Amino acid sequence: MIIARSPLRISLGGGGTDLPSYYRKFGGFLIAAAIDKYVYITVHRTFVQELIIKYSKLERVASVGEIEHPIIRESLKLLGFDTPSLEITSMADIPAGTGLGSSGSFTTAFLKALHAYQKNPIRPDALAAEACRVELDILKEPIGKQDQYIAAYGGITCFEFQPDDQVRAWPLKVAEETIYNLEDNLLLFFTGFARSASTILKEQDDKSKLNNPDMLENMHFVKDLGLKSKAALETGDLMEFGRLMDVHWQHKKKRSGAMSNQQINAWYDLAMASGAVGGKLIGAGGGGFLVFYTEDKARLRHVMRSAGVHEVRFRFDFEGTKVLVQ
Repeated sequence: MIIARSPLRISLGGGGTDLPSYYRKFGGFLIAAAIDKYVYITVHRTFVQELIIKYSKLERVASVGEIEHPIIRESLKLLGFDTPSLEITSMADIPAGTGLGSSGSFTTAFLKALHAYQKNPIRPDALAAEACRVELDILKEPIGKQDQYIAAYGGITCFEFQPDDQVRAWPLKVAEETIYNLEDNLLLFFTGFARSASTILKEQDDKSKLNNPDMLENMHFVKDLGLKSKAALETGDLMEFGRLMDVHWQHKKKRSGAMSNQQINAWYDLAMASGAVGGKLIGAGGGGFLVFYTEDKARLRHVMRSAGVHEVRFRFDFEGTKVLVQ
């Protein structure tokens, strides 16, 4: 049996500039952090001539081409699996559709497990590129590349998305004390809303392809905020980093009317009035998780708990996608 796991992530700056429709023209930059909430994949050889696939559904099929789950089907095809004698199971610490990059984590974990099954080591850059090939090139999802790359690499990592589709990745040069303070002072709250990232990102993707001036100006501004966030983190100025999160959120909301809603805005305003320096909705928007930077954690936790919002505590993950059992 092979068991692989892949971390979920939060974006720390520059999110959205990883869409091909933007970075192929202007280049993209963002910072992302992997967290200790995971997607797990098991791959097990059976003695039954069928594929047994367990996720939110149960599939039992005779061939790869009959699999309904698109990522599982296309990943198996890509790596040349044609033996119908496998049992594949997925589990996750956090539900899908909540903005933490679960689709990219699922794909990297599954591909990592398949490579381990084939006894084929694969580097993080190659794993991320392969996951992007499945989701962006084969399945034509209108999504960016950050989820696959931060899941593969782990850590707090800077990514430069170049117009020729090459991706540069390097760890943020941040002091250990800053990492501990950032972990302690970033609070993550679940809004209770799940959504499809593809639906919201398609609007941004379409506008970028059409060179919509308002969208491009917004993305240029957000990329610059990502670079400013990098500078703030590397100098240990976490209050400035928190302030930049709020600036980012105010601009992010302008990309789409589906980015937020009245309830999310009310929770955000409540947090900002209760000790948060800045925050934002993680991922494509429309639901999922709110993250805030605060140095008054007890006050913010109390207020948000009283408002009925559930906190999910986390630490950073520095291992990336890995095989746990082989």
